[in-house]
Parts: sequence; C-alpha cells; structure tokens
Amino acid sequence: MIASTSALTALLATAVASPAVVAAQPRLDISASATAATAPPTTATGTLPDGAAWRADVPADWNGKLVLFAHGFRPGPANPAWDNGFAPTANELIGRGYAVASSSYATTGWALGTAAQDQIDTLAAFEQNFGEAERVIAVGRSMGGLVTSMMAELPASGIDGAVSTCGLVGGGVSLNNYQLDAAYAAAELLLPGQDIRLTGFTTPAQSAETVAALKAALQQAGESAEGRARLALVAALLNTPTDLEGVDANNPEALAAAQAKLIVDTLPTVIERRHTIVNAAGGDSGWTAGVDYSALLQASEQRQVVKYMYAVAGLNLTADLSTLTGNADIEPSVEGYEWMLRTSTPTGELQVPLLATHTVVDLLAPVEYQEEYAETVRQAGGNSLFRQAFVNRAGHCNFTVAENIAAIEAMDQRLETGHWGSVATTANLQRAAESLELDGAAFVEYRPDEFINDREWESNAS
Repeated sequence: MIASTSALTALLATAVASPAVVAAQPRLDISASATAATAPPTTATGTLPDGAAWRADVPADWNGKLVLFAHGFRPGPANPAWDNGFAPTANELIGRGYAVASSSYATTGWALGTAAQDQIDTLAAFEQNFGEAERVIAVGRSMGGLVTSMMAELPASGIDGAVSTCGLVGGGVSLNNYQLDAAYAAAELLLPGQDIRLTGFTTPAQSAETVAALKAALQQAGESAEGRARLALVAALLNTPTDLEGVDANNPEALAAAQAKLIVDTLPTVIERRHTIVNAAGGDSGWTAGVDYSALLQASEQRQVVKYMYAVAGLNLTADLSTLTGNADIEPSVEGYEWMLRTSTPTGELQVPLLATHTVVDLLAPVEYQEEYAETVRQAGGNSLFRQAFVNRAGHCNFTVAENIAAIEAMDQRLETGHWGSVATTANLQRAAESLELDGAAFVEYRPDEFINDREWESNAS
C-alpha cells in the first residue's frame, strides 16, 4: 500500500501549482569568486535564438560532467530557466562537482515543438562559455522526461546518456487518448443525452464549462450504487492507481470508493490543460471513433473491480460498454495528430543509454506509461540501451534527492564502463541512494500493468 487518498489529493494540488519565478537575465552574465577553494558556482545566463532563457551553474571544482535538465509542464505565465522543483537535486549535483544547465523552452504549456532544440541550444551555449563537457547526461522531469526521451532518439544530439524521471513517455497521442477515454465515459454514462464538449478546447473558458459539468456529475455519482459502478469504469479507463495506503486492494468497494475521490480531482485537472496541447499541435489529436471499449476494459487489470461494482449495482456492464462503443464518434484533427506523432511520440529508437524512473502511484503520469514505453523500445530493438527503475511512493515526480542522484550516477557509471552490469538494478540503486545519507530512498521491484489506451488512428479510420 502506498499513500492515502487525502495525501494524493494534496500532492495533486502541489503538482499543478505554478513554479516560483526565478529571474533570467536577458544577456549573458557570468560571475565567479576568485577563490576557487571557497568559491560559489559560476552562474551564466542568456537567451536562445527562439527567445528561451538558459542558465548554467558550474562549480569551481567542475568534474567536466554536465547534467542538462528539462523541466515539466508549466501553465505560465512564469517561465524561468531555473526550475525550483529540481533545485535541491541540482544543488547536490553542483556540490558533487557536476555542472547543471537548463532552459525555459520558448513557450509555456505543451512546449514539445521547440523543447528538444532548446535543450540542444542550451548545451551549445554552455560549451561556448565553459568549453566542451567531457560527458553530458540529459535529465528530464514529467513533460521534460518525454523531452529527454525524445532527445535520446536524436542522432548527434550532443548528449551521452539520459535519465527520464516521471516521464510522459507514453507520448502525446496516448496522453490525449487515455484522458479522453475517461472523460468520454463519464460524460456518456453520467450525463446521457447532454451535449458535453470533450475535445478541441483552445481557451480555458471553453474547457471550464466541461470541467464544471463533469465534476458535478462525478461527485453526484458517488451517492448511488449505479453511479459508483460507472465511476469504477471511468477509473479503469483513466489508469487510476490501485495501490493506495490504507485501502485494501482486495476489497473492491473500498478500492472503488478511494479511486472515485481521486478522479474527481484528476479528471478536471487534465481537461483544464488540454487547450495548451491543442494550441501547440494545431488541433486535437484525441479520438474515440472506432474504439472498442469492451476490449479496453478486458485488457485492464482493474476489470474485476468494475465487474464487481456493476454486479452490486445490478447494472448491465455489457450494455454500458456497447453504448460507449456505439456512440464513439470523435475523430482527431489530422494536423494535430501528425504534429503529435512528429514532436511528442517516442519511437523507441534510442541512440544513447536511457534510464527511466517512476513512482508506482502517479495521478498525472500513470505508471502504466512505463509498460507502454518499454514495449515501444523493445519493438524498436533498443533494449540493450534501456533500463527502468521504480520507487515505492505516491505522487507525480515525488522523488527524493538521493533517488535522483543515484539514478544520475548510475547513468554516469554506465557511460564510464560502457555496459549496464548491475548498476541500475533495484538493489544497487537503493544501496547507492542510501549511502548518500541524504533524504532516504524507496526503490522497489515492480512491474507496471498494461497501458490499455494505446492505439493508431490509421487502423480505425474509415
């Protein structure tokens, strides 16, 4: 068991808060103490060709290694080069001799159109000012984990290895579809006959009406057996976590009740963000047309909970699934779909070693993403370059500094030796993190369930 539902709700609220503002200088500005023994790191800032800000911090005793950090989704308007969420890990890295550099990306929101190039340009700016790094390890968080994974597939990107943490590595199309599947099921089954807009949002105002309607419907559903059964189905389609602290996973009613509380917060949150993705892509890449919702549920590890809740309520699950499949008529924007495939969907064709880490309970980037990503890498023949590690904790990107440092130094050792050996095993990562004597670690052996929402539009188009 991992975390209480109240703790998860608090973590969700923290995860969506805007990052604190850290001012970036418009022009290059380098300063350093003259006394190397006690000198603070040298800080350089500047502006990239597309307007993104960059920053680099280099310790006086630099070991020649650079960590190139990619931040996660930012709703704006704040968009600093320095990321406060990564700052504790960055400061520890600097204290251990690593340089750390990062960029703001040219835009807030879903910034995949420029983010990888912004990181590459930041590396170029760093090396123009400090000389060539002996080794470059790209590290990304959340959306930045996807950016880092995409960079790891680029030939001649300049990076030597990558660490993707809590990454949206299922890709942008799958992100839109798993969220849409849950929203569609909620609207269709809890608000039948109502015209609820689910895609194509381009402003917060457009999504606000949908968010209000769905949130009210989700809350009301919890008051009846029929509603709770349908909430369990929505939870399964949303890949809602099941390993919840204080909740007996073998008690389907208790589990369904806990999940229902989570989706009341999670589903509106993800819908609120969709307009930034639609605007970046030039259209909505999500679709329901041609989707067999019976097949989706059958592939889910949560199907038995759903079946139990429907039986308790005396509802016909087959009928509801047939309704979902029969009424599924949302098609993607071709432009948006193609943009997402081009900019925001990993191919698995790794050019450098990559280590992906994830907490086992994550409301905003389901751990099932890691199952999908591993399959993508395997199908591309990239297994020899790829490793995954899991942390027994709840919360999006809720890693300790020790866990982050252990993962980065495992990648450093992989690059030093040229092979993985046992460096990225659960036991070795845990041992390495604990030896740092920082803030603890909880690496755990774990195998994610199937990510059920992956699909290709071409196979469904009529």
